[in-house]
Amino acid sequence: MKFFILLLALTFSNVSIAEKLSDSTKAEIEHLFTHLEKSGCEFNRNGSWYTASEAAAHLKKKYDYLVKKDMITDAESFIDKAASESSISGKPYQVKCDGKPIVNSKEWFSEELLSFRKQG
Repeated sequence: MKFFILLLALTFSNVSIAEKLSDSTKAEIEHLFTHLEKSGCEFNRNGSWYTASEAAAHLKKKYDYLVKKDMITDAESFIDKAASESSISGKPYQVKCDGKPIVNSKEWFSEELLSFRKQG
């Protein structure tokens, strides 16, 4: 009986780890995805440039994986673990927006997160 209860607990503990994230954290991360998708900027990953929507789709896959592994606790951990560098090569992601210098994505996302928090 104890084994059955433990099995049920383990099964349901993995049902939706995203529910462990606070509503404010979810809103901040969703804002970062939306900001990227609407930015019109290009995103460099491992030496190739991608559209903002392609980059957002890639980062969402990483985010979903990391959430399932319980590795995202706040917007900063999303930026650090999913949106800053390639998990394969370790190379930093970069963002290129019209009329602005290329910046590392960690800086780009962090600045937007601060701006979003000031508005909120």
